Amino acid sequence: MHFHSKFSVFTLLTIFLFFSNCKDPVVIEPDPDPVDSIGDVNLWETSGNEVYLLKKQIPVNFSKDLGDFTIVMDTTTTYQVIDGFGAALTGSSAYLINQLNSADRIKLLEDLFDPEKGIGLNYLRITIGSSDFSIGTYSYCDDSDINLFVIPQRDKDDLIPVLHQILAINPTIKILASPWSAPAWMKKNNSMYGGSLKGAEVYNDFAEYFVRYIKAFEAEGITIDAITIQNEPMYETGGYPTMKMLWSEQNTIIRDYLGPKFMANGIQTKIIIWDHNFDMSYYPINILNDPVTRQYVAGTGWHGYGGDASAIDDVQELNPDKDVYFTEQSGGEWNTDSRMGNMFYYMKDFLMASVNRGSKNFIMWNLALNSNNGPTTTTGGCQTCRGVVTIKMDGTYVRNEEYYLLGHFSKFVRLGAVRVKNSSTNWPGGLTASTFMNSDGSKVLVVMNRSGAKQKYNVRCGARKFMYEQFNESVISFNFQ
Repeated sequence: MHFHSKFSVFTLLTIFLFFSNCKDPVVIEPDPDPVDSIGDVNLWETSGNEVYLLKKQIPVNFSKDLGDFTIVMDTTTTYQVIDGFGAALTGSSAYLINQLNSADRIKLLEDLFDPEKGIGLNYLRITIGSSDFSIGTYSYCDDSDINLFVIPQRDKDDLIPVLHQILAINPTIKILASPWSAPAWMKKNNSMYGGSLKGAEVYNDFAEYFVRYIKAFEAEGITIDAITIQNEPMYETGGYPTMKMLWSEQNTIIRDYLGPKFMANGIQTKIIIWDHNFDMSYYPINILNDPVTRQYVAGTGWHGYGGDASAIDDVQELNPDKDVYFTEQSGGEWNTDSRMGNMFYYMKDFLMASVNRGSKNFIMWNLALNSNNGPTTTTGGCQTCRGVVTIKMDGTYVRNEEYYLLGHFSKFVRLGAVRVKNSSTNWPGGLTASTFMNSDGSKVLVVMNRSGAKQKYNVRCGARKFMYEQFNESVISFNFQ
């Protein structure tokens, strides 16, 4: 009897171990709606040599395999809600897309905005009037009477129809609108090129300009989620539409005119301040120091052409209740690395650097340009900027490095996702990661390896983990339930 008992225990243990080590154990009756269900980890890879370009790879199983270190995802510690990743539908971009025949246009827009067929971009920036990438120079009120505000014919021809087609593919897309200049008649130099506002005498009309703009787009079935009141307010040139606006002026306009007008009109559109480089954090800090103004401000918008992303920390430390937005960065012919080398650079120093510091979005500059980096408004603006895609004369297009930069996030990190905490011991230099959880509970981990060597690591989330060996000079987006 004693021997039989020992034998039974041994036999049962052997059977248990056998089945527990099977790669695909038979699950007879899983728990309904498990908190953290068992399943494969899907992954997409881009490699520096372009052998893989956002290519879906063989899924990885959860396992007990051991790597050299562990990345721990903590979904109980959450940070900002993500609005999306995207680019600017400039006048030039809208014109080029609108020139395509219907089949080519649908193919391109699905590749950009459909998360299944393409990369699912979920954020657009549009310009209120001309920028350095427009077909001609115009505002939304070229006559010196704010009551003559009207959507210009050029934007009725190109921008509005393309926006409607994008919204048909992705109805949840968020839109940020920014002017490069006020209408010429509101400015001291009577030109949209350089200069500044006349002063308090036009502040009411300038604020009304945004109210009319938001209502005009609403009438077209287009919701403007946020505005900035001046693109790059500390830069002006006579070469293309620009306008200088000191922090004190931006503060006064928002506090005494724009904020109250939005409140009076029941406008929910967010007001984002600054909208310029990392190297002048004093500008948003000074505005947010005004207790009246700050109640109208959603957050601060950043560009990456000067300074570095640590400026976000300076503002957030003082204003943790205000949101972070990254509103513009362009790639261009000044990038001297390989295509994917450029992508890795933008991912680490701009996209991940901003999102990991709290940014709700990340926006590149032109969505689409032609093979000559245009069309540009004048020869005074950027002649070497690169679009997310390049549209060729024959209607085909090239996916540039920015497409893959955005795609590694936008395809998987959807509207309403939250950034979640990650941590690791023995984290090797040259590895950068961002971690998210979507509203459906799916998790996303993006890992970039520029450490100079292969990295074999575990990813642990809750009670489960998987092991992966990632090549040097690569980016992986993991997606799992």
